[in-house]
Amino acid sequence: MSNTFLDDDAPKNRFARAREAQSVALLEDYVEMIGDLIEEFGEARVADIASRMDVAQPTATKAVARLKREGLATSRPYRGVFLTEDGLALADRVRARHRTIVDFLIAVGVPPETAEFDAEGIEHHVSQVTLDVFLRFLDTRT
Repeated sequence: MSNTFLDDDAPKNRFARAREAQSVALLEDYVEMIGDLIEEFGEARVADIASRMDVAQPTATKAVARLKREGLATSRPYRGVFLTEDGLALADRVRARHRTIVDFLIAVGVPPETAEFDAEGIEHHVSQVTLDVFLRFLDTRT
């Protein structure tokens, strides 16, 4: 009988899952940021993405290349970065998830500024089951 905690592969699997979750979270942050920039300026330039994400331009360029490989973004020479339909859909889902978490945290007494900050970390790791509970809780309050 195999015990998951004693399985030699369990730590590797746990760490691999954690790295994958971190990678997806970063991708979601970039998609959300690009969506925000497009909404604000009509396009998202790499320099603006780098500035808002507080990273160097080469780092932002690599992230945009990954988004393009994943089919979430496109770019044009001497123009900005734009989200594909899939990218727009992901940005909308990430924003909605973020808003739900912020609203829930505020509803249970967390100060708004703290709720915004905490939601940035929680939003990438919350399950749909938990999110649904948050939504039901919020619906009962309105």
